[in-house]
Order: sequence, then C-alpha cells, then structure tokens
Amino acid sequence: MAEANGGLQIKPMDQFMVKPLFGGDTVGIFTITNVTLWMAMTVLAVTLLMVVGARGRALVPTRGQSMAELTYSFIYKMIEDVTGRDGVRFFPYIMTIFMFVFFSNVLGLIPWSFTTTSHIAVTAVLALSVFITVTVLGFVLNGASFLRLFWVDSAPLALRPILALIELISYFVRPVSHSIRLAGAMMAGHAVAKVFAGFAAALGAAFFIPILAVTALYALELLVAVIQAYVFTILTCVYLKDALHPHH
Repeated sequence: MAEANGGLQIKPMDQFMVKPLFGGDTVGIFTITNVTLWMAMTVLAVTLLMVVGARGRALVPTRGQSMAELTYSFIYKMIEDVTGRDGVRFFPYIMTIFMFVFFSNVLGLIPWSFTTTSHIAVTAVLALSVFITVTVLGFVLNGASFLRLFWVDSAPLALRPILALIELISYFVRPVSHSIRLAGAMMAGHAVAKVFAGFAAALGAAFFIPILAVTALYALELLVAVIQAYVFTILTCVYLKDALHPHH
C-alpha cells in the first residue's frame, strides 16, 4: 500500500508474486523461490503431525497423536463412504493430497507467508495428477469397458450419443474446474483481506472498523481453507469411484 498523487494505492495481488529467495529477478526451473520455501514448510508440517506427532502410539494419546488419528480416521471414512471398500487401497494417495492442500491453505494464513495453492500452476499439477491417475486406473482395471462411463444406459437410445458427447466434454473439463476452484477461492479471500488491511492502515484512529472486518474475514478464510481441502479431496474420491465403477 502506498499513496501517490493524493490517492490511496492498495496492491492486493502483490502477495501472490513469485520471488527468488536469494536475490535476482529471474525465476528459472531450479530457482529457489518463496513458493519452494512454503511447499517445503507444508511438507515439514505434514511430517511433524503424521510422523513425529503420532510416533509414540500411546494408549492415552497426546494432542499430536489425537490430531493425527482423527485426520486418518476422517479421510479413511470419506474414501470408504464415497468409493466403497475397493477405494480404501488408494488411501495413501488421497491422504497425501488432503494433507498437502490442507496445510498449504492453512499456512498461507500466517502473516507474510505465501499461499502456494493460490497459484493455478500448483493446483493444476495436483488436478492433472488426479485426472491422469484416475483415467489410467480406469482403463487398467476395466479395459475398454471404462468407456461405458460416458454411455448413459438409462437414457432413451436417441439421446445417448448426445449425452455421451456431453459426458466426454465434462470429463475433460474436470481438471480445469478442479484446479480453478481451489486457486480462485484462496486467491480471492487473501486479496480481500489485503484490501481491508490496507484500509485499516490508512484510516489511522478509525482503524478498528476495518480491523474488525479483517478479523471476521480471517476466521472465514480459515473455514474456507479447511472446506477447500475437503472439497478437493472428496472430488478426488468421486473421480476415483468412476474409475472403479464406471457403469451408470
């Protein structure tokens, strides 16, 4: 935020800029950036919770062990409910996705941090990995019968080719909607919070009004961070179910 020509300038999108950590202006393939740092922090946070926090496996669990066990049970139950028992074998993959998205979202709420899931480059890779995994798995497990996913047997015969085309298009749109939903939600919330924070700094003595708004928005953003991790994961389970049971 800065004042120029007598006006107030707030730049909420600057927080999403990718910057090298060790100087320079060029970002190459092997450049260590703020994105790299906070991805590493995400991996560290997941490791601390799931490995270090649960390593004791005490009969009376510690707080860390309780959180790890609750998270484990929550994701396991989600997979079982959505995909059936057949999907439980893919628990490690889905658990990894949930933990990465969840901690990326939550760590992004720390002041002066970087929200990696606000970048479409990150969420697109996650969504494409799910799309490719599910598609390959569908053909491996079902062969050519996986294509029956696009054929609606319950529809009138004359409508089936049209519905098949619609189903095919919607299938290939999945990674787009999967990635944009997460990145858009995280970027929008952080941008609005930055605007309110800029107003708070500019208003001086009357800063308490936007501060209250920022506090409420921060609580909302925490809820959004959790919900978006849940939505991304449950959609992954839904897509996995299509690969395991492609028949309508």
